Amino acid sequence: MPRRRRPPRPGALADLAPLRILTQIALLQVLYYACAAVLILFTALVAGKELSLDLLLSWRSLRGDITVGWMLGLVWMLNSLICVVFLLLFIARSKLIPDFACTIHFLHLVVTSFYSHSIPTNLFWWALQIASASLMTFLGIWACQWRELKPINFGGGGGPNRAARANAVAAGAQEDEGIGFGRGRGRGRGRDGGGEYEMVGMKEGDANV
Repeated sequence: MPRRRRPPRPGALADLAPLRILTQIALLQVLYYACAAVLILFTALVAGKELSLDLLLSWRSLRGDITVGWMLGLVWMLNSLICVVFLLLFIARSKLIPDFACTIHFLHLVVTSFYSHSIPTNLFWWALQIASASLMTFLGIWACQWRELKPINFGGGGGPNRAARANAVAAGAQEDEGIGFGRGRGRGRGRDGGGEYEMVGMKEGDANV
C-alpha cells in the first residue's frame, strides 16, 4: 500500500517558488548596480574624475595603491549599506539574507569577470567583496530579526489610549463595588462576606424594653 504524502506546509510553495526567487534576485541585482552607479556618478563629478563604465564593472579600478581605488571602495561599502534596506523590504526573512547577499556578490563576480575578460586577481578587490558581503549579511539579519521581533498591536490602540481605557475600567469596577455595598434600602452584603443583612426600624415599645 503506497504511503500517503504529507501535505505541504502553508506558504512553503510560495516561499520556494523558483520564479519568485529569480525575480527577487534580478530585482536586487538591478538595485545593487543602480545605487552603485548613482553613487559613483556623484563621487566622480565631485572629485572631477572622468566618467567610465570601468569604475562600475572593472575590477582593475579597485586598487589599494591609488586614491581612486580607495574612493571606489568606500562607495561600494556605502552601496552595501543601502542594499540592506532592499533586503529588508523584499526578503524580510533573516534566514534567507545570507543566501541573497552571497548571490548578489557572486553575480557581481561573474559580471566583472565577463566585462574584464579575466577573473579578478587584485587582493584589494577580493577583500572588498568579503567586507561588503559580511556587512550586508550581518546588518540584513539584524534588521530582519528586529522586524520579526517587533511587537504587534491588535485593535489599533496606542499606549496612551490603552492606559486611559485601563484606568476607566478600574474606576468603573470600584464604582460598581461601592454601589453593591450601599444598594437598596439598608440591604446589602457585608464587606467581610458574612452574608446579607437588613436594617429594620425599631418601634417605640421595643425601645422602652
